[in-house]
Amino acid sequence: MDELKKDFPILNSSNVAYLDSGATTQKPQAVIDAVDKYYKTQNANPHRGAYSLSIEATRVYEEGREKIAQFISSETSSQIIFTKNASEALNLIAYSYGLENLKKDDEVVLSIMEHHSNLVPWQFVTKKTNSKLKYMYINENFELSDEEIYSKITDNTKIVGITHVSNVTGTINDVEKIIKYAHKKGAIVVLDASQSIPHMKIDVQKLDADFVVFSGHKMLSPLGIGVLYGKKNILENMNPFLMGGDMIEYVYEQETTFAPLPSKFEAGTQNVGGVVGLCAAIDYIEMVGYENIQKHEKEVVNYAINKLKELDYIKLYITPNESNHSAVVSFNIIGVHPHDVASILDANGVCVRSGNHCAQPLMRYLGIDSTCRASFYLYNTKEDVDKLVDSIQKAYKMFEKYLSK
Repeated sequence: MDELKKDFPILNSSNVAYLDSGATTQKPQAVIDAVDKYYKTQNANPHRGAYSLSIEATRVYEEGREKIAQFISSETSSQIIFTKNASEALNLIAYSYGLENLKKDDEVVLSIMEHHSNLVPWQFVTKKTNSKLKYMYINENFELSDEEIYSKITDNTKIVGITHVSNVTGTINDVEKIIKYAHKKGAIVVLDASQSIPHMKIDVQKLDADFVVFSGHKMLSPLGIGVLYGKKNILENMNPFLMGGDMIEYVYEQETTFAPLPSKFEAGTQNVGGVVGLCAAIDYIEMVGYENIQKHEKEVVNYAINKLKELDYIKLYITPNESNHSAVVSFNIIGVHPHDVASILDANGVCVRSGNHCAQPLMRYLGIDSTCRASFYLYNTKEDVDKLVDSIQKAYKMFEKYLSK
């Protein structure tokens, strides 16, 4: 797997240890070539023209939808809605489903681990509908206990929002259990798979989530393309979120009818180049294989965790349960601000993220403001880890005399 790094031009042209894949992954040459080919030979407005180039762009776009449906085992391709990212998809669900279906005293239940994009829209919607927003909190192992799940999801719960993998702690939530229990209580489930689908196979029929969202840029594709999957009967009964362009059927002076799925939720000209890139990214992931990705990541991530545990001035924010941990490792040098640490690491060619990771309620619950986060992917190596640890040691030495006072 170490040889995969050669497939990524940016990693070959610079001597950096790129450890921020939880935010955005780098792109392999195969993805870059696919997008390049599209814009050089196939670019036109899909669904608009009767000329051959537009027909070709439409074919590429719709075949991309079919590929993604197969990739996540969707029942039909009409259940695949293209968005610009997971955040837009989550807002679509909140506005089009939440505003229409929640009423006074209904409950929306989220985990405290949610990204702001699966939290802030529900704050807005619950206030507008006079419904209630509740949270499932994590235990000392950064996990959701069964007791927390079963006590917070009740007969009044109508929507459960859950991240498959925390972008801060790397905790892999038992979403099958949560989905099954939520359905037992009559609630629908919104699953944020942004941090999971780059690393593990997602089968939407097996999971049985009502909505699943993810962003392409976290799984090797270009920026600006995301996916919303929804159960067909739910999508068909939802109102459009954005209006204009391809989601129109007929427009009269005083009323409009909307196109059927999936066009109903795809207003305006779509990002066909992004779909092409996402499909090429899927091809690359399937070429490598999820089993190989997981095996490689486990080896590299465990190596990183063990190396960081050797540093007695490091605080880790990860579950000790190895089987429940993904490719994210959050840490702090005790007594040193994460931004300072990240800046020093950057000077040594190590790219990590510092901040609250769009998870301020979780940070507040943990009693901290921010962390450094190293997030790994299939192109990372043990050499990247060694560079990370060496740079952390250099950062600590710069602050050591101040910390010992």
